[in-house]
Amino acid sequence: MKLSDATLKQLPATVRVPKYDRSQLTPGIVHIGLGNFHRAHQAWYLHRLMDAGLAQDWAIIGAGVRPYDETMRRKSAAQDYLTTLIELDPSGNSAEVVGSMIGYVPVEDGNGALIAQMADPAIRIVALTVTEGGYYLDPATKGFDAAHEDIRFDADHPETPRTAFGAMIAALGKRRDAGAGPFTCQSCDNLQGNGNILRQTVVSLARLSDPALADWINENCSFPNAMVDCIVPATGPRELALAQALGIEDAVPVTHENFRQWVIEDAFCAGRPAWEQAGVTITSDVHAYETMKIRILNGGHQVIANPGELLAVETIAGCMEHPLIHGLLRKVLLEEVVPHVHPVPGMTPESYVALIERRFANPDILDTTRRVAFDGSSRHTGFILPTLRDALAAGTPVEGLALVEALWARMCTGIREDGSTISANDPFWDALLAVATQARQRPSAWLEMPHIYADLARESRFATAFERWFTLIRDRGTASAIEQYLSA
Repeated sequence: MKLSDATLKQLPATVRVPKYDRSQLTPGIVHIGLGNFHRAHQAWYLHRLMDAGLAQDWAIIGAGVRPYDETMRRKSAAQDYLTTLIELDPSGNSAEVVGSMIGYVPVEDGNGALIAQMADPAIRIVALTVTEGGYYLDPATKGFDAAHEDIRFDADHPETPRTAFGAMIAALGKRRDAGAGPFTCQSCDNLQGNGNILRQTVVSLARLSDPALADWINENCSFPNAMVDCIVPATGPRELALAQALGIEDAVPVTHENFRQWVIEDAFCAGRPAWEQAGVTITSDVHAYETMKIRILNGGHQVIANPGELLAVETIAGCMEHPLIHGLLRKVLLEEVVPHVHPVPGMTPESYVALIERRFANPDILDTTRRVAFDGSSRHTGFILPTLRDALAAGTPVEGLALVEALWARMCTGIREDGSTISANDPFWDALLAVATQARQRPSAWLEMPHIYADLARESRFATAFERWFTLIRDRGTASAIEQYLSA
């Protein structure tokens, strides 16, 4: 059955469908970057509120600024913007159709349609999932990268911007001039202090072309910090087949694990849905939650993905079945990461490690090692190196963290241990490949990338351990290095 509003009542009884009348929904949110994660996470929470008879005026309008987004828009429009979510639970899969999105802005040069949609006073929240590396940050300082060519373009062409942030600024300018008021700018990406980072990017970009508007945005818009969590694999032939096995023809189905978490700072200048009634944690202290998640879960992903790639293990669940990789994860997290993570209500760092071990090991989640290893230049700087800095300052062990960095460096040489090629897997892959190749002869070359390691290259305890581990991996292989670490 082709998925559409007209066929919802004809879907199998085992598939949960919206209980609300979608024709009565009105928009309140524009979401930029409408990938799988958003549809399995934020859109689902809003959908469940709508099922309870709430938030009928908070429906989502999808948006994007990349050519890929236009392809997604067309596929979504053909099925009335509905999405089939398939929960992959080892005890048995289940499915539901989410209907909280009711439109999708055309993707076009200059982003005129997107600007007009966000300028509509009905829109009270503009949310984004644009990946960790999409906020135009200097990797070393985490400050705003005003020299990036996209940023320079938007500063010179504020009425026809290239980036999502430029479009937000243009829309906010129209709202200010029309007296329509601000909207909340909400990041839903895996970045610690994501609201603060979004504020930095938006306000800094606005200041390059209109300082008065930058001040107005900074004073009137809100940028809530949030922590988001759900493992959502990419959609491929397997996912399409899972939807078809349920009796649904969906061009863009989404699979996800049987776990979700969303923790939000209650800072919304123009109102918000009652998300807490759908299980969202509303708190004034997002930092403790996001530190636990980013350092243990996201950091843990980087711990296992690089050796997984080197040893040709295709999935994260496969990495958890590998005794050396699983052992590496557990030892690094418990001995070198947990000491720098504080508990949150209802969860200790140790129990969170046990939780993510179960989640990573879910055999139904075919999350590829390659996907998790992607963009290491952003993910290591965001998920691993902050813990390393804390450990060095506290005098706690760093051997495992140094090994993790050495494994990443070895992965960036582009060759697995079976001789097969690792395809480009980072926005800066060519540069990483060149440095990793130099490191084969002089390991310290890897640490001399100032935009990644900065002063860490001068920390002798880390640098010495890194060079020792990289040399061992080069000479005796990944397995031998991990075995030596586990036996220490």
